Amino acid sequence: MKKQKVNRVKSEYPLLQAMCAIHAPSGNEGNMAVFLLNYIKSNMSKWKVKPKLFYGEGFQHNLVLVFGKPRTAIFAHIDSIGFTVRYGEELVKIGGPAPADKIKLQGSDSKGARQVTLRHIYNSHKQLIGYKQEGDLFETGTDLTYAPDWREDKDYVQCCYMDNRLGVYNALKVAETLQHGAIVFSTWEEHGGGSVAYLQKFLAKKYKIAQALISDISWITNGVKPGEGPVISLRDSLIPRKVFVNRIREIAAKNKCRFQLEVEGSGGSDAKELQMAAYPWDWCFIGAAEQFVHSPDEKVHKQDIQDMIALYKALMTHL
Repeated sequence: MKKQKVNRVKSEYPLLQAMCAIHAPSGNEGNMAVFLLNYIKSNMSKWKVKPKLFYGEGFQHNLVLVFGKPRTAIFAHIDSIGFTVRYGEELVKIGGPAPADKIKLQGSDSKGARQVTLRHIYNSHKQLIGYKQEGDLFETGTDLTYAPDWREDKDYVQCCYMDNRLGVYNALKVAETLQHGAIVFSTWEEHGGGSVAYLQKFLAKKYKIAQALISDISWITNGVKPGEGPVISLRDSLIPRKVFVNRIREIAAKNKCRFQLEVEGSGGSDAKELQMAAYPWDWCFIGAAEQFVHSPDEKVHKQDIQDMIALYKALMTHL
């Protein structure tokens, strides 16, 4: 994908920029988990309410924050798409990346960290995804992610992994003033999920929570425009309960929060595991929309980021 020329300025979002550069593909989220835990411990004394933290044994690389008497949980996944080195120069997708020749990838193995270039390999049977580099090949099983290239102007931020580091950023900003609620930083979402099943059980049994907001990033489409607010998703591959979505729309309207409505027939999120859970959960996907989905060039309008944070603060207060 051809990179767009932008005027580089000092970032208004240094925390988001830092998180977009962290290597944490599905199944290898340890770097993000450590970063988040350190950030939360360093900053939560300045928040309105100091949360209880749940992590470590029994939680894998997931992290749960509980504030006051929670009624609603925010779910934000911390993993990203990427690639796994198969044999030789061949790559296998992690999640649904958008591979294109000449994209820069990075990873590390016992020989150290290095950067390579994605390319398509052609043989007599099929087209494969691979990479090329000078020197030693990566060891089998090494995971690779996009090399970060942060771009920013007065209206947009652009980099790999806005999905879902922006959803995480939103949750952290909401945490600053949150009095009652839970925030779940989950794993594996981009490649089949698996963590939300036991995280929702923990919250349902311990705190009787039964409703959630999915802090994730959606798509710019013919019906969703940049700069016009985050989307409240009416459906994707699954359908939330209309009574719950209507409550969300009413609260948003009453608090004069900007938003757009989204209807899609595909796509999914942590909501999939909530809907399939043994416990009854209501849920709704709400997030800013991006251009160039699952590429190194994910692009989000700054006003949508601010509107997403404002909407979540209103909903966590009134739901």
